[in-house]
Amino acid sequence: MNDKATIKPAKKCYAHIGGKLGELLLETFADKKWIAKNNPAEKHFYITELGEKEFTKLGVDISKIKSEAI
Repeated sequence: MNDKATIKPAKKCYAHIGGKLGELLLETFADKKWIAKNNPAEKHFYITELGEKEFTKLGVDISKIKSEAI
């Protein structure tokens, strides 16, 4: 088991990952073009075709994400 001094938090905010881990995941997925925005000023992202393939390879069941009109 990890010593408390070495534990890195993974925070849950409502029903999603928050904190630094959430921020790093968001940045990484955007850098890899797995998620994108239609307009840089928007706060919402969508999953790209590449993202669909890569998340599926990781075992993420994106079918559980409700589709929305963009």
